[in-house]
Amino acid sequence: MSEFQIMKPEDWNQNVFQTIGKDWLLITAKKGNQVNTMTASWGGMGILWGKPVVYIFIRPQRYTREFVESADSFSISILGEEHRKTLSYFGTVSGRDEDKIGKSGLALTEDQNVPYFADARAYLICRKLYVQNLEPACFIDASCDEKWYPQKDYHTMYIAEIIRLGVR
Repeated sequence: MSEFQIMKPEDWNQNVFQTIGKDWLLITAKKGNQVNTMTASWGGMGILWGKPVVYIFIRPQRYTREFVESADSFSISILGEEHRKTLSYFGTVSGRDEDKIGKSGLALTEDQNVPYFADARAYLICRKLYVQNLEPACFIDASCDEKWYPQKDYHTMYIAEIIRLGVR
């Protein structure tokens, strides 16, 4: 496996619609000595407050949310298509119930004391800047609320600065 090359986020030429919506992301964070991860297919990347940022969304019942809440930083790992089954597994099994990272066969490593997957084709180390719960009263298009939140389990949005980007 080739080494990661560190680059500036503004030099990364990726289609974020493909990367997030089709390839999917692994959001990983550490709480104490424990690490947890989850698959995500919602989010975005761009510039906010003069910084390169990501924004991610996590439902309240997701175990990974506890880890992201307790940490200053988290990672996003982008794996290749050969890991599709593992991405599906991470999206359906809770780390509360089993050691899904251990069972996955993927290798965890760290950059700046933030865990990410060494098997990734790219990883981002992200420092939290802002957090807010989505509010039903803020939906202009009520059909989004009706379709995506029938259980009223509104996502928490995290905006984080991309402080390091490694690509293969």
